[in-house]
Amino acid sequence: MPPLVVNAAMLSCTMGLGPPMPLTAVPNGPPVTAGGQPVATIADTIPMANIPMFGMCNSPTNPAVIAATSAALGVHTPMPCVPVPTGPWAPGSAKVVLGGVPVLTAGSTCQCAWLGTISIGMPGQATANTTG
Repeated sequence: MPPLVVNAAMLSCTMGLGPPMPLTAVPNGPPVTAGGQPVATIADTIPMANIPMFGMCNSPTNPAVIAATSAALGVHTPMPCVPVPTGPWAPGSAKVVLGGVPVLTAGSTCQCAWLGTISIGMPGQATANTTG
């Protein structure tokens, strides 16, 4: 099984111009941890709550970039990133679930509505322990 993804795992977006940013995993129920950090699930896709901004968005399909580029008379103009995930992380774990939701594993990606692919650069930990 690929390594588990935990709170503070580092994420990047193919359309973001900023540095990698940390994921925020929020436990739903009793926390399951790996290395002292909450384990993420494929449902951890809420913009700004789970998935951070990636600096400036460079996507030509982002409405804010389109408007700014138009205002700049056609000169491509990146705008602040506001991620818009189009679904859960995929594929996630085929074997391990938390509260009926597969845990997030290294190699999973999440698509943004503005054609970016959000990926996990540093997943965090590789073992899971339950805590009470």
